[in-house]
Amino acid sequence: MKIVQITYCTQCNWLLRANWYAAELLQTFADELDGVTLSPGKGGIFRVDVTNDDGYHGVWNRKRDGGFPEITELKRRVRDVIAPEKDLGHADRAAENSQTP
Repeated sequence: MKIVQITYCTQCNWLLRANWYAAELLQTFADELDGVTLSPGKGGIFRVDVTNDDGYHGVWNRKRDGGFPEITELKRRVRDVIAPEKDLGHADRAAENSQTP
């Protein structure tokens, strides 16, 4: 099972942001994911975690990683856990171009 869990702060009204990320991930990984769950939290939390056959992976943490991810960055991080061989097209090319000196 490959499940993404998005935990968002209800006090900060981040449900819409969490929902948008969930929709983007479900669209991109329709064949790879078994589901995306939204979990309410408090205290400014915004985390994206993946559970798969290898266990639990903290993909994004707002406090650790500094704010919210660009959607292409989030897709790359999720992809690296659930389907490393998957080509993300423009998202991968954008990352390659940003690393070129």
